[in-house]
Amino acid sequence: MTESRAHLLSRLADLLGPKGLLTESDAIAPYTRDWRSLFEGPALAVLRPASTEELCAALRHIARHPERIDLVPQGGNTGLCGGATPLPAGRQSAPEMIVSLERMRAVAPVDRTDGTLLAEAGVTLAAAQDAAAAAGMVLPLSIASEGSAQIGGIVATNAGGSKALRYGSARELVAGLEAVLVDGTRLDLLRSLRKDNTGYALRQLLVGSEGTLAFITRARLRLRPALSRREVAFCALPDAAAVIRLFDLFQSRAGDVLEAFEFIAGAAMEVALAHLDGLTFPLAEPADAYVLVELAGQETTLRETMESVLEAALEGDIVTDAVLGDSEARKAALWKLREEQSEAQRLAGASIKHDISVPVPSVPELIDRATAACRALLPGVRVCPFGHVGDGNIHFNLVQPEGMDPAAFLREGEAMTDAIHDVVHALGGSFSAEHGVGQLKTEMMESWRGGAELALMRRIKAAFDPDGRLNPGKVIPLD
Repeated sequence: MTESRAHLLSRLADLLGPKGLLTESDAIAPYTRDWRSLFEGPALAVLRPASTEELCAALRHIARHPERIDLVPQGGNTGLCGGATPLPAGRQSAPEMIVSLERMRAVAPVDRTDGTLLAEAGVTLAAAQDAAAAAGMVLPLSIASEGSAQIGGIVATNAGGSKALRYGSARELVAGLEAVLVDGTRLDLLRSLRKDNTGYALRQLLVGSEGTLAFITRARLRLRPALSRREVAFCALPDAAAVIRLFDLFQSRAGDVLEAFEFIAGAAMEVALAHLDGLTFPLAEPADAYVLVELAGQETTLRETMESVLEAALEGDIVTDAVLGDSEARKAALWKLREEQSEAQRLAGASIKHDISVPVPSVPELIDRATAACRALLPGVRVCPFGHVGDGNIHFNLVQPEGMDPAAFLREGEAMTDAIHDVVHALGGSFSAEHGVGQLKTEMMESWRGGAELALMRRIKAAFDPDGRLNPGKVIPLD
């Protein structure tokens, strides 16, 4: 290590304290790879400031350092696209430091009149949900990693989840932000005005920016009143086309209380039942498609509403069978059939994942065309799509054929991914619905968002980060 770097680290240690700077390789190692071990890169150090003021001071010192140091913001490190992981050594244009805000965990008292909660970036989603619940409110954002995903990362990736159908993704729930620019300048965008027509909405640029524009340090999040009743049903359907017909029926008859509408392919359910203990299949016969639907509200007639819609669906041959959760334990068991899909596919062998979206009416065509394309390329591949039909977001995952060598299967992945993306592109969809771009998908930005759109993104990036030192190689392709 050069004398100059050693001096910088010494100064940062003085600023951040003994818990605020990690430099030993064993301490740094968990931060340098993503949780799926797909991405890994070296880091000079891990900065762990305990406050916005500490972060500002540290960034100012790094900005004044004569040697270029690049910075990688990191939240709970639960992302799927390598957006919070340093670049591999061969791709780094300068030494990289990881900036983790995990020590910033303060939650302010809920403002019931404003209907908001103010949380620092290191607060986990589960902790924020608990704080809202203690005040009789709900933070209506639910994702699988909510016990470890942190608010800063959730906002930076515009996380969605199963309740986005009713409440929107993180973008719709952000009422205000505090952020810090790469040079240490604090940006106060925390005002939660319902109406504020004074220029550009800068906070909305930061939502979904994946740490490429600024460090999100605090977020003011919109809450909703807690709902006292909910009904859950698990339905069997003859095909993907019936899924949209059922969604239309629920939208027309119960749209104001429709909380979630989740699709699971028949093949995906087969994999889950074969590889996970503790799952109970609640229907008499298997089907080609399943939907888990939840209604939530204050109405005492919620059960009657659910039964009425399902009766109409059965009479119209949209649904072939359905079961209702008649207790909290039963409702949880039905939700488990959806929530454990990713874990089941992991246990089933090698898998190739796609986080895609298309206009909602095009979901059946996506499922049918992409399934046929993959099976034509690799007979026996287990096509296991599932996801959030109500916002067109399908996790179109492929699991290796039984008995096939995992490495051989993964070598077939590029052709099948291209085939899936060809269908998505033709339907006017997106290659990244809620998982982000990170470093996994940057090479796709030119063909999908190129021309004037990507050029403008580069200019926005340069306005916030003129030297390109903040999360380089993520979202915006490197030149």
